[in-house]
Amino acid sequence: MSTVQELFHTFYPTYKETYKLSMEQAKAATNMMNCRTAAMGGHSYECESCSHSLVRYNSCRNRHCTLCQGVNKDIWVDQRKKDILDAPYFHVVFTMPEQLHMLIYHNQKLLYDLMYKAVAETLTELAGDRKYLGAQIGFFSVLHTWGQNLHYHPHIHTVVLAGGLGDRNQWRRSSEKFFIPVKVLSKKFRGKYLYYLKQYYQQKQLRFFNESKKYRDAKSFQALIDECYKKDWYSYMKRTFSGPIAVMEYLGRYTHRIAISNNRIVSVDKQSVTIKVKDYKRNQKKTVTLKGVEFLRRFLMHILPKGFVKIRHYGLLANRNKKTKLKLCRKLTKSPTYKPLFEGLSKIEILSILIKKDVSLCPSCKKTHLTEAIP
Repeated sequence: MSTVQELFHTFYPTYKETYKLSMEQAKAATNMMNCRTAAMGGHSYECESCSHSLVRYNSCRNRHCTLCQGVNKDIWVDQRKKDILDAPYFHVVFTMPEQLHMLIYHNQKLLYDLMYKAVAETLTELAGDRKYLGAQIGFFSVLHTWGQNLHYHPHIHTVVLAGGLGDRNQWRRSSEKFFIPVKVLSKKFRGKYLYYLKQYYQQKQLRFFNESKKYRDAKSFQALIDECYKKDWYSYMKRTFSGPIAVMEYLGRYTHRIAISNNRIVSVDKQSVTIKVKDYKRNQKKTVTLKGVEFLRRFLMHILPKGFVKIRHYGLLANRNKKTKLKLCRKLTKSPTYKPLFEGLSKIEILSILIKKDVSLCPSCKKTHLTEAIP
């Protein structure tokens, strides 16, 4: 199977001759190419019985690397199980209009943060309204910036607890349907985002490059805002799988997902890459072929700014509320207690559980465990 790592080794030298990279992009590319190779260093292991030895190279741990996310995702899901409530959860997606894509790309940290802020204020205010629920809810948000074909498509996945804590510390449960109409949600989110975007413009916090330079002119920028107000901002909502554990397994698909996984790469030659994509409009799978350098260009557009927090928790799920309000909600909903399976285990032990194979067992004699060799 071809990997993203192989594609970088093949096409990255040509890519660097064609495009300029940011520091974050260059670091991510180098990390991914060196992941689990001698360049990253490693550890030597020996078998006490048959003297068999081997070297395991270190992973890069970069959050954009296709080789590093599997175990991290499973550890995250395992830890979150202890916070789950026995209540409905809904998956809501907030998308951005195409007219704002390049402006967001050129102001990534500022305008990604604004996406989270607008989502959080929208959900908190509407949930607090007695017309809808009249309670403090819990939710977490994850930013994705890609579509199936790797084009730039920033959007927020939010998982919302469909119930909350009322004024008198009583549990308020919503109906089987989501408690906020999607049209109301979309309109509120649109208003929030554009309101703050105008403030950033007035405070001269925005940067404009390439085709966005025209928005330096106040009239052009206002025309952009007016155009975005006229559009219906698409929001999508569905209920997650029922049952507390099933909910977390479902969420794990989104929290540590990166732009493309290795299993979507169909074929590679000296010039191009063919990948699998899903056409959501026609509900069918197909393939797309890209030049190798174009594949890297699209992939690198999704490298996040340094220090950017991708998974953010709010309301009842915020860290400051876990030992108080969340604990109370778990009691009120009679939620079962789950002890994290991986707590206190090493990465090797966790990996052995996940693949159902003892990776510390000597591959030669298959009787004794490998131990790290002392230099």
